[in-house]
Amino acid sequence: MAGTKTFIFVSIDGMTDPLGQSQVLPYLVGLTKSGKKIGIVSCEKRENWKSQHHIIEQITKEAGISWDYCFYKTSKPFISKQQNYNSLKRIVYQKVQENNHNVVLHCRSYLAGLIGLKAKQKFNTGFIFDMRGFWADERIEGGIWNKSNPIGAYLYAYFKKKEKEMLVQSDAIISLTHKAKSVILNWKLGIKDSKITVIPCCADLSHFSKEKIKQQQFMQLKSKFPQLQDKFVLSYVGSLGTWYMADEMLQFFKILSQKTESIFFIITKDDKSIVHEAAKKHHINLDKLIIVSATRAEIPYYISLSDASLFFIKPSFSKSASSPTKMGELLSMGVPVITNTGVGDVDSIIKDTQCGISISSFNTSEYQKAVADLLENRNLYKKNTVMAANQYFSLKDGIEQYAKVYNSFN
Repeated sequence: MAGTKTFIFVSIDGMTDPLGQSQVLPYLVGLTKSGKKIGIVSCEKRENWKSQHHIIEQITKEAGISWDYCFYKTSKPFISKQQNYNSLKRIVYQKVQENNHNVVLHCRSYLAGLIGLKAKQKFNTGFIFDMRGFWADERIEGGIWNKSNPIGAYLYAYFKKKEKEMLVQSDAIISLTHKAKSVILNWKLGIKDSKITVIPCCADLSHFSKEKIKQQQFMQLKSKFPQLQDKFVLSYVGSLGTWYMADEMLQFFKILSQKTESIFFIITKDDKSIVHEAAKKHHINLDKLIIVSATRAEIPYYISLSDASLFFIKPSFSKSASSPTKMGELLSMGVPVITNTGVGDVDSIIKDTQCGISISSFNTSEYQKAVADLLENRNLYKKNTVMAANQYFSLKDGIEQYAKVYNSFN
């Protein structure tokens, strides 16, 4: 395949989704700066597209990235999934043919990966499998599929078979964690160590930066929350969906609030009732909770109000492949983290950098130990946060790692 290759990023997630704007576009824009010819094929949700498409069009135009998309259908569960997949595949095949098959497909997760696998077999295109995690296992462990149901059992078996095919037949594999890379190599599929590049969910450290905080804006925000004055502010940032453990996080906060005057500052777009119900169950006064929603531009300011940030994630096999985006963002803002073991490389990063605390089980004595540790050592942990963010979650390093993978196709 002669001539300059075109790299086409394929995603069932939209660029107008928050995830597309934080975890896809910054990398691709960075890669164009190293002279790569890049296109995007994505599946957009109409609501997000209506409010955000002009922003994405401006970003892609300025970077010289072509952006093609179809619209995400949700009307009939299984049929609409198939329609989304077929629409995406049709555009990808069209782009492959427009570029005389001189294309590398960079496929985000499993549904896009299936398109990459088929295109490689049909057109001999390059194929990067950016797996993001053990998707089929995640759907079982998250309760989306049920193996005791014939459809759930069939889908799980089908995608585990395809997972092996994508791992074996791809030209390069991206894993979010070293732990997942070890799991894959232990499967003895004949995959070389060098084929798997580990790139965690990096953070835009220039956006999540203490230096970028405008003092006047920060003081105005602080004045909106007088109840934070002279309190230990524990924050939580992000959605409270399937994997995040609201009950356990509130139990931890309750013990913290018994040891020191505290506020649990929750920055989420989710319904407050999830938190309120859990708080009532654990007899936590709702006055001790502040629940707010913030835009991406505002989040660094809100994070800056906190002394430490908490996130507990259900530990499971599929979570060995997870890299929580919020971790790099919080550390870059100088905020120590409290989390749990069994999630990707999180515990080894905390152990290596001393930027926070990871607990190994969810019980009162473990919470008490962690609270005592936090109150005693928070200044030490705080001192190490920005260094840890730069060492493990730098977007610049992530782009360099992707560039090495892209360069291997020249």
